[in-house]
Amino acid sequence: MATLSIKPLADRVVIEPAAAEQKTASGIIIPDTAKEKPQQGTVVAVGPGTKDNQMTLKVGDHVIYGKYAGTEFHLDGKDYMIMRESDVIAII
Repeated sequence: MATLSIKPLADRVVIEPAAAEQKTASGIIIPDTAKEKPQQGTVVAVGPGTKDNQMTLKVGDHVIYGKYAGTEFHLDGKDYMIMRESDVIAII
């Protein structure tokens, strides 16, 4: 995992989404138009938190986040999402 040239502010985290499923359990190949947006990924950068709330997530945590959470962006040839720590539902 390479270090990013981006540092999130306050209670935000940067997440690298997991790859979308290519096949179903029975072996049927899923076309690109039918793939669902992944709802889990790996934390790659963490902000410092706020004076009221310390960050509980750390770099390397595998997390599940809300379906419509965060903002997608592209950096150095990879896709990432940035969102508030409160948008993260669970650590896997």
